[in-house]
Amino acid sequence: MKYLSYVLRAVFVMCVPLFFLSASIAVAFNIPWLYEYGFKKYDVPAVTGISLSELNKAGTGLIEYFNSDDRLIDLVVIRDGQPLTLFNEREILHLLDVKELVQLDYAIVIITGLFILVYSAVFLARSTSQWPQLPQNLILGSILTLLLIGSAAMIALIDFRWFFLQFHLISFANDLWMLNPATDYLIMMFPQGFWFDATFLCAGMTVFLAIIASTTSVC
Repeated sequence: MKYLSYVLRAVFVMCVPLFFLSASIAVAFNIPWLYEYGFKKYDVPAVTGISLSELNKAGTGLIEYFNSDDRLIDLVVIRDGQPLTLFNEREILHLLDVKELVQLDYAIVIITGLFILVYSAVFLARSTSQWPQLPQNLILGSILTLLLIGSAAMIALIDFRWFFLQFHLISFANDLWMLNPATDYLIMMFPQGFWFDATFLCAGMTVFLAIIASTTSVC
């Protein structure tokens, strides 16, 4: 029984960074402001010839797609007064892969969040003398979060291109993500600089959650 307690405690501690990070990623994928920020910062209207309002509409369409039951995306915008099917077949199939990752991220949020809640509820139902262990576990999980995010951020700062490449090699079982920045709108809309910004936004949100959790636990 004591061995099981140690195992559950270890799982709880590991669930904390997974929950904080996956929740941050889920938020990032669903805030239109981030898309609009990227379109403006990287002058995407000039690169694509598509107006900012149409690009923002496309960003909203992507958010809706990631949260829908649709298997393939069919996004049309207006360019030079004419309707334009935004993504080609390769981009559409890559977005399907991305959607599956987003759905996996949502699943991680739910599973880790439920485990943290159930573990906490069961723990609080036990003897009050053991209650201090719960905030201690949360602090350990928060420290682990900070260590993992700090290490990943350091690697990304040193060589984001390598970091970004490794992410794609690990996350995707095909090469559909290898797009042409001169012809494929998906990569014109979301250049590597955008993903650098988005990565550090997620890292910042994750660190913020870890600090809030550890500070609350101490109090």
